[in-house]
Amino acid sequence: MSLIEIMQIALKSLLKNKTRTFLTMLGIIIGVGAVITMLAIGQGAKRLIEDQIQSVGTNVITIMTNFQRSAVRTETGEANRLSLQDLDAIIEQVPGINYITPVIGTGGQLRYRSLNWRTRGFGVDTDYFFIRNYDMDEGEMFSNLDVERGAKVIVLGKTIADHFFPEEDPIGKLIRHRNTPVRVVGVLSSKGQSTLGGDLDDIYLMPYTTVLQRYINRRFPNMTIYVSTVSRQVIPFVQRDITQVLLSRYSNSTDEDFLVNSQKEMAQMASNVSDTMTLLLASIAGISLVVGGIGIMNIMLVSVSERIKEIGLRMAVGAKKNDVLLQFVVEAIFISGIGGIFGIIAGSICTNILGNIMNWHTEVTLGSVFLAVSFSCLIGVFFGWYPAKKAANLNLIDALRYE
Repeated sequence: MSLIEIMQIALKSLLKNKTRTFLTMLGIIIGVGAVITMLAIGQGAKRLIEDQIQSVGTNVITIMTNFQRSAVRTETGEANRLSLQDLDAIIEQVPGINYITPVIGTGGQLRYRSLNWRTRGFGVDTDYFFIRNYDMDEGEMFSNLDVERGAKVIVLGKTIADHFFPEEDPIGKLIRHRNTPVRVVGVLSSKGQSTLGGDLDDIYLMPYTTVLQRYINRRFPNMTIYVSTVSRQVIPFVQRDITQVLLSRYSNSTDEDFLVNSQKEMAQMASNVSDTMTLLLASIAGISLVVGGIGIMNIMLVSVSERIKEIGLRMAVGAKKNDVLLQFVVEAIFISGIGGIFGIIAGSICTNILGNIMNWHTEVTLGSVFLAVSFSCLIGVFFGWYPAKKAANLNLIDALRYE
């Protein structure tokens, strides 16, 4: 018999029991839909992480003290914090730097009239705006002169500006930061939500000199240094040179005492975590495909038992064992393949629904569709082979006499 004839016979057999066929497909539909949905969520998370790392800026290197492993000690016995002298040494001795800024964490309560807002802020240099690719929604960034003078000026994130000034121009207004009046000179453009759901616009920036002079201990500031290189190609060399400068400034120190991480390394770490989570989610969802395959085997075994006499008649009129074997394998492939197609539709719908409900970026890729459907077809062949083999090995006389 030709393959087309076998396919026609298999399809007619499945259509005779539409309800049973659909219920058998349902396990595959759910399995494929779950795999596609999980992979879409994982891919969406990966893309979101990559986009947010890119939003930090291009060719960025972050420098900080490794407080967990640092062998460098101050007079107080604590791990040494980076200083402005380290910043100056890096500027003088390391080539390939485009922008560089200290970043000094601060925070506290902001007040405007009767309104209050507690959030995080940073003392930075003007280069920070270029490193982080910040655009101004209103006003302008503070100037180099503001940094030199330690001016009492502030740039607000969009969330803070909208809270304090919902219907008025914030530029030039005086607000209080830890009871010190500061003048609003600009509002940052919105960057939206972070990967973990935090608000990237709930932030304010001030000149680092102002923060050092008025709000924190100048001798031991908790400082991080951001560097933007002239090109992506020079990042490894700049990292090496920065590490050498820091090691030369602190005796008895090692590479592990400082964290000099590039944006590429952070992106790779985040991508690895995302890939692991995606694989875990897809593996859990894949279990439902295996359950669906077991359902196919069960129904195919029942089908063989119900059609023993039919199989005997077909063999009596000339059908070969391979014809019978192929018929039942094709039936299993039809069930899993058609179920896989409906699973793609179900997975795409679920992905869109979850994305809208959770406000989460999702991405259905051709790779995930191909993987899910291919796996479902392999499930059909694997679990359909034993019932098909059992049908093909039936004794002709016993099959004809079967009631």
